[in-house]
Amino acid sequence: MKKKSKVVFTYLFISAAVIVGILNIAMFSTAEETKPIQDEHYPQAYKIISPEIPEELDFCGEKVPLNDFDVYERIEREFIANTYWHSSTILFFKRANRWFPVIEPILKKNGIPDDFKYVSLIESNLSNAISPAGAVGFWQFLRSTGREYNLEIYEEIDERYNVELATEAACAYIIESYQKFGSWTLAAASYNMGVDGVQKQLERQKSNYYYNLLLNEETSRYVMRILAAKTILSNPKKYGFHLSEQDLYPPYQTYDLKVDYSITDLAEFAKGKGINYKILKIFNPWLRDNYLKNPTKKEYVFKLPVEGTIEFVRE
Repeated sequence: MKKKSKVVFTYLFISAAVIVGILNIAMFSTAEETKPIQDEHYPQAYKIISPEIPEELDFCGEKVPLNDFDVYERIEREFIANTYWHSSTILFFKRANRWFPVIEPILKKNGIPDDFKYVSLIESNLSNAISPAGAVGFWQFLRSTGREYNLEIYEEIDERYNVELATEAACAYIIESYQKFGSWTLAAASYNMGVDGVQKQLERQKSNYYYNLLLNEETSRYVMRILAAKTILSNPKKYGFHLSEQDLYPPYQTYDLKVDYSITDLAEFAKGKGINYKILKIFNPWLRDNYLKNPTKKEYVFKLPVEGTIEFVRE
């Protein structure tokens, strides 16, 4: 009885295996027959590749030594990060279209190379960010440094949030750094590490060349991140970014309103100008409260949107 059961079981097992094999062959054949042909009518498969590094790179006209293996690998890291961290890099494109036209003429007026506009992008993603250390704004000034460079900072007003004034302050800092080091690359590094920090490392390592310095990771990456952002934003399609003009944030169209008096209620003030409190603060983020005491009658410049250039909910 046991022997007969064993034979029956073996027969059933073999039969099941044959059936499964036939079904697999049929499914494979069907899949092959229905697989779309990869021609111009079908999208190509998404490919992950190592982004191309240009044969030559420079920062403010100062050549980057790409023949140095360490320099090349550090730069490649930033190209990979910015090419494939799509959400962040897309925001770079969108915000740069709005804010670079504000920053560029201020750099030019102060004799600062145009490449330094990418410093503000790397510092803050072109937003009024606040760092864990308390650095604020597009150019990430600490309270003490901002005041040193003539930015007004107290509870009611914080000009670190004023893009134009903060850019002027950044220019002053960069000029001082360049005069000290004689190198735009070291001036950029000092913007991240501080002038004293860079000077200490130059003396310690007996070198005056940024690319030969062994620095903390943040400063070591700093100029490389600038170079990657500059290259990718200058050659978007080469690195897989296909954005139309409509995808980008347009520059604000504003007019200046000079205010040399006190304002007890900024919400009421905004309504009187045909906007609301939110819009007033978006265009003037340096106003840090809902009033402006202004006891000394200092003249401040408010930026207000040109009528009809933005859409917002009107009550």
